[in-house]
Amino acid sequence: MTTVGIIGGTGYTGGELARILSVHPDVEIASMTSRSNAGKKVSDVHPYLKGYVDIDFTDSIGDVDLAFVATPRGVAMEEIPKLMDRGIKCIDLSGDYRFHDIPTYELWYGKRHSDPKNLKNAVYGLPELFRDKIKGADLVANPGCYATATILACAPLLKAGIADPLIDVDAKSGTSGAGMTPSERTHHAHCGESVIPYSVGTHRHTPEIEMALKMFSGVEPEVLFVPNLVPIVRGILSTCYIRLTADLREDEVQAIYQKQYEGEPFVHYVDEPSIRDVVASNHAQVGVRTIGRRAVAFGTIDNLVKGASGQAVQCMNLMLGLKETAGLNAPGLGV
Repeated sequence: MTTVGIIGGTGYTGGELARILSVHPDVEIASMTSRSNAGKKVSDVHPYLKGYVDIDFTDSIGDVDLAFVATPRGVAMEEIPKLMDRGIKCIDLSGDYRFHDIPTYELWYGKRHSDPKNLKNAVYGLPELFRDKIKGADLVANPGCYATATILACAPLLKAGIADPLIDVDAKSGTSGAGMTPSERTHHAHCGESVIPYSVGTHRHTPEIEMALKMFSGVEPEVLFVPNLVPIVRGILSTCYIRLTADLREDEVQAIYQKQYEGEPFVHYVDEPSIRDVVASNHAQVGVRTIGRRAVAFGTIDNLVKGASGQAVQCMNLMLGLKETAGLNAPGLGV
């Protein structure tokens, strides 16, 4: 049995990792760390885990085979070198290892990167596009939630060589994407009956989307990314506007998506992607419609699962040589 630890187990991502891993057939949660809750039972902080994760929070991870690092940005790059020196495989969910280019990280995240040695070897963890690199990796950088939905929506057209590199993205996310710490923007009275655009043109997932799409397709896109907060708890819908460079019928464009994701256990082509269809699951839905020489591509995921913890478990399975769907093979809620 493989042992895993979760660094930063108090937040939504850490709790979701524990929920998924608690029923994984091949791993055991050996430890969960929390500076603020060390000594408390995990199930006292996360009551939904009672009977599933009956361990106490600790202030150190101990001896494990693999560590999930679910900390704020800037913390992971201080923790991961020590873990890797001990031979522990790591999955970073914070964003500290997504960019091999240090100036890009420092520009968009506003912090000096302190671990260039491991940064250059980190693998970007989007299995549907980079599965072979993730297999057997020692360090995986888990993609961002908005980035996952947007990349899955845009990648097939760029790979096919029929997309103009100028892409406009309108994305909508539930309030859990902002994390557990309350803020004025996520206060119910402020956002409960509204749609709020934020970080227009400055969101940190913008360069990540551009980087991953270039790595996969060889095309260097320029993305205008506009995120919006909507009054739901979970879910992302990313709507991507792309000008086509070839005259194709709508069914021909749709066939590109169907071929790209054929056989993928978690990404499905549908005519009308729906957030409710994927909530609480590691599944993603993509779709595309055309209007003349323009395409509107859609990607939808649960931001806490395929956009964070579920995708991390999917990467873990690949890293450890386990069945890729282990612990994740459950449908969305639907309603």
